[in-house]
Amino acid sequence: MLQEEIIKKLPYDAPFLFVDNIIHVSEDCIKGDYTLKQSEYFYKGHFRDNPITPGVILTEIMAQIGVACLGIFLFRNELDNQTIGVAMSNTNIDFYKPVLPSEKVFVVSEKEYFRFNKLKCKVSMYNEKDVVVAKGTISGMVKPWNA
Repeated sequence: MLQEEIIKKLPYDAPFLFVDNIIHVSEDCIKGDYTLKQSEYFYKGHFRDNPITPGVILTEIMAQIGVACLGIFLFRNELDNQTIGVAMSNTNIDFYKPVLPSEKVFVVSEKEYFRFNKLKCKVSMYNEKDVVVAKGTISGMVKPWNA
């Protein structure tokens, strides 16, 4: 499955699609990126005159790349004309650096386990200087469904 196909199978659209590229994917890990646009809806009012990316959005970026995209890849032989349903079930993320408008972030996710449609991953987010901005674990239920 090509990286572009994975992104097309995501159950998200703008302004809530936070995946630009899948750089690498295998059975055990995935790496992707997203560039935060200056015009993102969540910057308005999030720290007046000094916007930063909310932690919930950073977590969502990590979940979309690290769990949803990896789940699509893991189900690649079963999807045909189906889309994938994703429901986050647990997160434990620590934040280390702020992410500002116009920054590009990279997500690296390593599968801890995938059984009974539950995918648990160790996920890290880096900025363009290769500095960790957030890391932790994310679990979610991943299941194909008819569109």
